[in-house]
Amino acid sequence: MQWECFHHSPRSNWAYAYDKDTIHLRVQTKRDDVEEVTAVTGDKYDWDGCHEDVPMEKIAYDHFFDYWEAAVKPKYKRFSYGFRMRTGEETVFMTESGIGPDQPEPPGGYYEFPYIHEIDIFAAPEWAKEAVFYQIMPDRFENGDPSISPEDVCDWGGEPTRENFFGGDLKGILERLDHLTDLGVTAVYLTPIFEAPSNHKYDTVNYMKVDPHFGDTATLKKLVRECHARGIRVVLDAVFNHTSEQFPPFQDVLQKGEKSKYADWFHIREFPPEVRDGVPTYDTFGFYGNMPKLNTANPEVKQYLLEVATHWIREADIDGWRLDVANEIDHHFWRDFRKTVKELKPDAYIIGEVWSESRPWLLGDQFDSVMNYPFADKVLGFFVEDAFDGRAFAEQINNLLMRYPQQTNEVIFNLLSSHDTPRVLTRAGEDKRRLKLAVVYLLTYIGTPCIFYGDEVGLKGGGDPDCRQCMVWEEERQDRDLHDFYKLLIDLRKSHPVLRSGRFRFLKADGGDSRVIYERLGEGEHFIIWMNNTPEETQMEHPLETDDWTDALTGERVPVEDGVQTIKLDPYGYRIMMRTL
Repeated sequence: MQWECFHHSPRSNWAYAYDKDTIHLRVQTKRDDVEEVTAVTGDKYDWDGCHEDVPMEKIAYDHFFDYWEAAVKPKYKRFSYGFRMRTGEETVFMTESGIGPDQPEPPGGYYEFPYIHEIDIFAAPEWAKEAVFYQIMPDRFENGDPSISPEDVCDWGGEPTRENFFGGDLKGILERLDHLTDLGVTAVYLTPIFEAPSNHKYDTVNYMKVDPHFGDTATLKKLVRECHARGIRVVLDAVFNHTSEQFPPFQDVLQKGEKSKYADWFHIREFPPEVRDGVPTYDTFGFYGNMPKLNTANPEVKQYLLEVATHWIREADIDGWRLDVANEIDHHFWRDFRKTVKELKPDAYIIGEVWSESRPWLLGDQFDSVMNYPFADKVLGFFVEDAFDGRAFAEQINNLLMRYPQQTNEVIFNLLSSHDTPRVLTRAGEDKRRLKLAVVYLLTYIGTPCIFYGDEVGLKGGGDPDCRQCMVWEEERQDRDLHDFYKLLIDLRKSHPVLRSGRFRFLKADGGDSRVIYERLGEGEHFIIWMNNTPEETQMEHPLETDDWTDALTGERVPVEDGVQTIKLDPYGYRIMMRTL
């Protein structure tokens, strides 16, 4: 056995409290090197009376390592533990003190989980685990009140640019709630709605005012009420990293320089604040001089922004915040943000925009979730771009799963496209068969799925601003087959708890092969999803111990002969099988 590949870290994503009674332990070994891993556990105050050996299950793998996991329920909410690894006749023990062939006398030198404090357990809102989100850019969704549209508004459906407006507003969203209800979504995420000069509103001028081109506070409150009446939660977008240059405190700094009482609200490197040769003398979002960066460590700035966060929960009863450019704001601010928001609304859902590995923000003291762009890249890389084979796809997905505790994976914000990326149909080369495979994966995978407005009716578009097309409402111009497909898969997810909270595991994912099989397994249900990500018709086989499987979409009984199920799949075809436990 390759001892140097063994890894475990106490009190981390390798050892964490899942709920008030259960601790999940994980350990890493070299790929295909160890046959059996056992967690050796006991109470440090009464080892013999509370000793238990808990078999660990290989739950995932990547290119280099296997990952093992066990759920432990200590009698007194605390325990010490080590790991016993076996391959053939060789057995070794790993504890905090080291690795060796002999078991150390417990509990000295063992890893330790001192106590499960319920208050310390990372707990995202339960509703987020159940939700199917729908992202809306208000300016591009529906023009419900032309009287408040900008003077230079363009004809609906024209070519989007970075500067033009199409007049979408909150009333337009209200008028189209039947579409959301019919589709089956249970939550919406609106890109910024507060007063700002741009069409996207990521350059805020007034955080306490709904942009007049979108409506007013009364319209927002009505929208939230109507959504809640339909069982739809509402999450707003907060831009706390930066503002517009028209933000009054920054205007004061431009006018008064170092004498401005707001001078420390921003990161001014050199006065006067100006743009020289394309580079501002103050910190900004990117190098955009019209988006000065806020100093969130300043107590006045922090207090102001926290008042913004609580104001809209109190005023409009919103259900959470999506936080723009969240990784460029200090952790101290986000800890205070979470505490303030959760004290007011404990089940508010907090989503950070972080495009990469996000553990520092997902330790239970800052965000509930992040925009899972790494998920989108890997899913689209496999299903629509042929970037890697099944084995590499499984390895990369498993690596994502091992980054975070299970309860984090259950609510991570999964998406295929957004206002910042090309549309999924465009990335798929407009091949709906391949798009459908990606959507099946999105809606049968662990986590909280989100659909970008219009993807469900076949909107296309490259990168920003092309991805920000106006929504198409004429049914004759919509892809109704695609719409019905999204609706079918959303209903399947909502109808089966195992697709929202069950364990995820690959059953087949081989090198040189683009056919994969994976499962979702939970209390009462077992799903197996078969996918043929190739242009040829294929036949796939997998051993199964029972013969009580049905097609989850048709209810048709699917036979298992001699312990093997055989499935024929069309090019870029799929089959979703289920059984009741």
